[in-house]
Amino acid sequence: MKKLVVLGGGYGGMRILQRLLPNDLPSDWEITLVDRLPYHCLKTEYYALAAGTASDHHLRVSFPEDPRLSTRYGSVSSIDLASKTVLFEEGEPLTYDTLIIGLGCEDKYHGVPGAKEHTYSIQSMEATRRTYEALNNVRPEGVVTIVGAGLSGVELASELRESRPDLTIKLLDRGDIILSMFPRRLSNYVQNWFIDHGVDIINKSNVTKVEEGAVYNHDERIESDAIIWTAGIQPNVVVRNLDVEKDQQGRVVLTPHHHLSTDEDVFVVGDCASLPHAPSAQLAEGQAEQIVTVLKKRWNNESLPDEFPRIKLKGVLGSLGKKHGFGLMGERTLIGRVPRVLKSGVLWMYKYHSG
Repeated sequence: MKKLVVLGGGYGGMRILQRLLPNDLPSDWEITLVDRLPYHCLKTEYYALAAGTASDHHLRVSFPEDPRLSTRYGSVSSIDLASKTVLFEEGEPLTYDTLIIGLGCEDKYHGVPGAKEHTYSIQSMEATRRTYEALNNVRPEGVVTIVGAGLSGVELASELRESRPDLTIKLLDRGDIILSMFPRRLSNYVQNWFIDHGVDIINKSNVTKVEEGAVYNHDERIESDAIIWTAGIQPNVVVRNLDVEKDQQGRVVLTPHHHLSTDEDVFVVGDCASLPHAPSAQLAEGQAEQIVTVLKKRWNNESLPDEFPRIKLKGVLGSLGKKHGFGLMGERTLIGRVPRVLKSGVLWMYKYHSG
């Protein structure tokens, strides 16, 4: 039997499994999924788990079940491309015929002293659980500082405001206004929502140092009971250590068919792949669909297209607590109740179609 090994059961890896099983995997192939957890996690909802407004169980989706799918639990330490072998921190190596790397991302600390050691994260399920515990244990009327006001930071701050109305929440943003990469109408709405709900927005911030119990903004000390880092991401360390071509963000440069230029048996999907859009669940799923097309055509000895159409994203939806939200669908800006309802509906549909 030939082995297709999928590293990571995130949005890209999950979509590949769903498309190949049960009917589109050739009889002489088997799949091994490698993950640290026995279920797919809804990473787009980690902010709600951290804030205490969604349960751990609510963020789990079972992996597909099929006799040709086996699961290897553990942490990947490195990939030996020459010998087609995946190495683990513990346990025996795993060989492959075709490899799909979907190991996701980690926090990027931009060289800020103390940031890694003294902040909490929502980049993995394990880290988010620790963050939930820390936030849950913050003293009454304590101070929580969130560094980074992108989508994750905004959703975490708004959800925490509803979960812990007693807290002082400080949201540090490098821009002149929240979500400055979006249309001004949307940014103004989100900024005003925070002002109306008593969240301290610190625009034009520059974190220079983090210590236990304090973050320094332009060297001004901000006392904090808990500090959450949402100020940037980078590819998983295993991918960072691969000796392959990468872009300025450290993501792997791929051919139009999403594999390495030096190895057509190694694909990269999701946050570790260099693509024309910012990393997202939608992008990973769209890329996974094209990778499945490549695999199926190869297996059927069919010619591949010279290139695929650009992956189309449906838009961005974000929440501001349970009743308000914001979104961008094409050129259309959405604010208020509608985008929040739409986001809940998208989540429900994803879980429904994932079984």
